[in-house]
Amino acid sequence: MKGKKIIVGLSTLALCASLVTPALATNSSNGNLTNENQVYSVVGFTDYAQMVDRLEQIEKNSQGRVTVDVVGQSNQGRDIYQARVGTGEKVVLIESEIHGNEKTGTEALLNILQHLGSSNSPEAKKIRDEITLVVLPKMNPDASELDRRGNDMSWQEVVEAFPQLAEASGPAWNYYASGMRQDRNYTGQPGFDVNRDFNPDLDYVPQAADFPGASDQPGWYITPEAQTVRDVYKSLVEEFGKVDVFVDLHHQGQYYVEGTSDLVTMSLSADFVPEPNTPEGAKYAEYADTYNFDFSKQLNLAAYNALQSLGDSSPFTNISLYSQNLDLPGTALGSFGLNGSGTVLFEVRGQSHSLGQKKKGQLVKAVETGLYGIINGVTDGSVEQLDPAEYDNIPKTSYRPGL
Repeated sequence: MKGKKIIVGLSTLALCASLVTPALATNSSNGNLTNENQVYSVVGFTDYAQMVDRLEQIEKNSQGRVTVDVVGQSNQGRDIYQARVGTGEKVVLIESEIHGNEKTGTEALLNILQHLGSSNSPEAKKIRDEITLVVLPKMNPDASELDRRGNDMSWQEVVEAFPQLAEASGPAWNYYASGMRQDRNYTGQPGFDVNRDFNPDLDYVPQAADFPGASDQPGWYITPEAQTVRDVYKSLVEEFGKVDVFVDLHHQGQYYVEGTSDLVTMSLSADFVPEPNTPEGAKYAEYADTYNFDFSKQLNLAAYNALQSLGDSSPFTNISLYSQNLDLPGTALGSFGLNGSGTVLFEVRGQSHSLGQKKKGQLVKAVETGLYGIINGVTDGSVEQLDPAEYDNIPKTSYRPGL
């Protein structure tokens, strides 16, 4: 492991903003911020120290194919790791655990890195030749260690980093002022929902007039975790000209396939902001030339088709579309989609104590299968042959059976 560190200095910190999901964290029309059904078990999942050890092992065994670097630090000073494999011109960026209690994506990414780094198969070689895969397997390590959604950061720390925010009318709207309601081991430590701390303007500087904000407004890059992802994204754009694909791996509560009592294994989505060339999306007009909704739909179809191809005997065929017609520019998906990346959201069914290790393995396999559908489709170009209109035929997700 190279251990190259990019320490975020005060000048860089001035380009950051943060987001939190407070007590209004419910299943709203602007996206599932939190959900009373989200109950997680971390038993059997890879913790932070284990992830670091695993990444070192993967890099060592890859014969130079996988490189691992430290690309930033969390608010509590934990290193944020990036792993990279492949030398192709098509860039696929994937992050996991932006919410620290949503962990199956991390397991799937480590398995994929292990395979692509060590396999000599023609398929693995083709992937390495055609794409550059960049992953942030545990991008919110403080939250991961606390087993909760938000990071570990107070509003006072934000104001110390950005003195101009002392005049703000209040904390950011996505601030958990007294700790996470969903902590398995409640600590009372405040924090932010990092996945509401992004802004389509990748050079945005926080301004007091923009606080506290709302879910349909951009975030501010005030959290070190969001800053790190932003900086990784910008560095890839500088190197390659574009990040072709961005995938964000999440969990959700208990949902159903619309009109049925079938539990959803995983929801997918390409839809996080209104299209800039529509009246609803007019506020994003400056991104009209870069936003490519059809490509995002094709990527989602590639994941969906890969999962469906396993047949009716598969334990994870109930794949559906997450809430549509969203306006969430403060998410990484919304911001990076506007900047020209094809975007895919994975929302895996919540892993609870009662589901056990067998179900955990099935859910990790579901994420791997969907990701390989995207990776293979981008590698051979077949994703671009898919009909974007078919995206709308994917079954919808409902909160309760029959709705």
